[in-house]
Amino acid sequence: MKIHFDWRLARVVDDNCEVVDEIEWDGRITPSTIARRLGKIQSGRLLPEVSTLVERFPDAEIDKMGAINDPDWPQHDDEKDVFQMATVELAKMKVADSSGDIDRRLDMLVSSAVELRASWTTSEARCVEWAGLFITEADLDLQRSAIPRAIADSSKISDASDKLGVSPPKHEPSELEWNSMRSQAQFVVDTSSMLNQQEDAIREMASSHVPSLSALLGPISAAKLVVLAGGRERLARMPSGSLQVLGAHAAMSAHRRGAPPPKHGAVLFSMPQISRSPRWVRGKIARFLAGKASIAVRVDHFEGDPWSKKQVDEINKEINAIREKFPRPPKR
Repeated sequence: MKIHFDWRLARVVDDNCEVVDEIEWDGRITPSTIARRLGKIQSGRLLPEVSTLVERFPDAEIDKMGAINDPDWPQHDDEKDVFQMATVELAKMKVADSSGDIDRRLDMLVSSAVELRASWTTSEARCVEWAGLFITEADLDLQRSAIPRAIADSSKISDASDKLGVSPPKHEPSELEWNSMRSQAQFVVDTSSMLNQQEDAIREMASSHVPSLSALLGPISAAKLVVLAGGRERLARMPSGSLQVLGAHAAMSAHRRGAPPPKHGAVLFSMPQISRSPRWVRGKIARFLAGKASIAVRVDHFEGDPWSKKQVDEINKEINAIREKFPRPPKR
């Protein structure tokens, strides 16, 4: 026997397609009530009528597609219009519910921050080099962060050189060129502010969503791993070996063509425990750190006690022990 159902009706059908029992929903038919019932079906939950039939016929198999494939299934033509309105209502409910999906919100924040940083990096380099053509005495390394602000806050280039504490330029840009330089500098300043805001939001959200992973790797790196994996649950169920190479898309593609496998992805390599370690121990540390990160995200997803600073310090001590165990590269 099988149980067929839709939003209005649930039936028990035997092997001869004969109806053994059925229950029809007798609630108030409105777009919102139908939408809620459709939402339950969509999320895999059982409607009360189906649950009742399961209790009556424990050996019956629930066939979620049965109502669609059953040629004798009632069509409910009189409720067609209200059903159409219910589907629109359901779509609105799903869109509203999406704002509660932390993984998707984190994806938006991280992706936006990555795009902003790429834009800021290019514009900041252009702004500094442009200013350096005129303000030749400025130290483009030590004063790099001050140059965009000095240009943006000045009415002419000699004022910018005064703010930087250097001699005024020998040649001055035209009014149009100066306005372009100021616009470029203002864009760098504004983008920097936006980037700081977004990264602060990422830190706040990641520290709440994956506190143990954030304590281990830092909230920015933790958020990037969650986004690369496609969500916290997928990251929690991912083997540590897969977590280890998240972000190594190009290296994995090269590996499929015969190159050596990557030892770590971009996210783990950005960790100072790996990037500042000797080349010959990076793979060992990456493997160890990926294993600990895999445990940390599982603790977070399955609502364990968040890791403390003491636990993270113990892990870092073990990383230092690995580094000390291999002070020199292996002999080839």
